[in-house]
Amino acid sequence: MKIVDYLKEDCIITNLKSRDKKSVLKEIIKMLEKNGYIKDSEKILEAVMDREKLGSTGIGQGIAIPHVKTDQINEIICALGLSQTGVDFDSLDGEPVYIIFLVLAPTKSIGQHLKTLAKIARLLKDKVFRNALRNCKTPEEAIKIIKEDEEKLNSLS
Repeated sequence: MKIVDYLKEDCIITNLKSRDKKSVLKEIIKMLEKNGYIKDSEKILEAVMDREKLGSTGIGQGIAIPHVKTDQINEIICALGLSQTGVDFDSLDGEPVYIIFLVLAPTKSIGQHLKTLAKIARLLKDKVFRNALRNCKTPEEAIKIIKEDEEKLNSLS
């Protein structure tokens, strides 16, 4: 299983405009709707915000991995948003977030959903990878960096 199996170039924003959690999530989810990955962005946003009420998915070190299971989709969809200025995401460490990986999973998905979250978290543990990802100017560049890092991690396992 690879992140790039669920993350396509048209699911990446390298210059998020929004500065707060709800606005940035709305920006990412609207992009997914515009590109035909989801039908009802309002329902998805509501589900993601409900999940955030349980505890922030801003895990620290400039990273947030918002995620939710929803009946609005049939397969796992990932989206990536990069902020140059930082987003107030109520992170566990109180710091702004620069990398936002959104994971949407079908309600019936259990194991794959958790494996996807674990894989993203594992990739983002590496500071060099985080910095390289943060500096991406295009979706193509982001995909290339993720692919290279996944291949490196797979060769180590």
